[in-house]
Amino acid sequence: MRHLLPILMIVLGAFANAQEELTLEELLERFSWDFEATEITTENLGDGLYVMFGVGGNIAVSVGEQGVLIVDDMFPEMIPKVKAAIAKIQGGDGDGRIDFAVNTHWHFDHAEGNLAVGPDGTWIIAHERSAEMMATDNPINLVITTYRQQAYPPDARPAITYEDSMGFHFNGERIDLIHAGPAHTAGDTAVIFRKHNAVHFGDVFNNAGYPFIDVDSGGGIDGMIRFCQTILDEIGPEGVVIPGHGPVTDAAALQAYIDMLITVRERVAKLMAEGKSLVEVVAARPTADLDATYGPEMQSLGFVDRVYTSLARDAQ
Repeated sequence: MRHLLPILMIVLGAFANAQEELTLEELLERFSWDFEATEITTENLGDGLYVMFGVGGNIAVSVGEQGVLIVDDMFPEMIPKVKAAIAKIQGGDGDGRIDFAVNTHWHFDHAEGNLAVGPDGTWIIAHERSAEMMATDNPINLVITTYRQQAYPPDARPAITYEDSMGFHFNGERIDLIHAGPAHTAGDTAVIFRKHNAVHFGDVFNNAGYPFIDVDSGGGIDGMIRFCQTILDEIGPEGVVIPGHGPVTDAAALQAYIDMLITVRERVAKLMAEGKSLVEVVAARPTADLDATYGPEMQSLGFVDRVYTSLARDAQ
């Protein structure tokens, strides 16, 4: 039992900290995100499709004769740098103007840039559930702490919403938006660039560690598995995968991620069936043999905690 005490102390500390609501400035400091020091870096996926990395979620960028469409938009402080990077891609005639912005979901690190692009005339698009969340104040239970995301003003909220799927014909390719059910949140969108066979997943797929599942806003482990498998079936084994966070990867990494989600789900469910409490399940370290690939679970935003919580909720 002695070797479990440090783990139990961390778990109990996380529960205590979850009651603490941080401001955005405090949250940024906790995550060590620095708007001034961080530059935008760009990866070319070929023929007008790019990925930009900076502070917050990754941005996919379609640039062509019809204009610019981005997927997710980081923070308003980063938008001037994003526009400068777009203008550089466009060459001498470009001004970096963004015509369309798709939000993969409503969380601040993917959608806060709406506060800058919306008033500038960008058409914002999201799943209808994400649009609803952006219209009200909502606490995000990050397990280690809580952040209350403020409602966005009307000009920073989606002007276009959809229920199950919608499509664009833009810059020479079909771009499909797919909602495969609640997963990371209740309003997730995967954006598939068909000519490139590339998908931006938002935080349904995280390539920087274990995922965060926003159970309090309708997400769940079973939905994560189902959503990922649905999109993998769409892009096939040759697909390019743009994660919400982390480097661009491939369908093989997505398959391994799905396998990990299934494995952890089964292990947590087994422990729950044995009558183990949440603290006991976390202390059992059901991800121990997976941490070498996905990083220490105890440094995640309560991955095992959220798996347990979503299974307990769905069993009611």
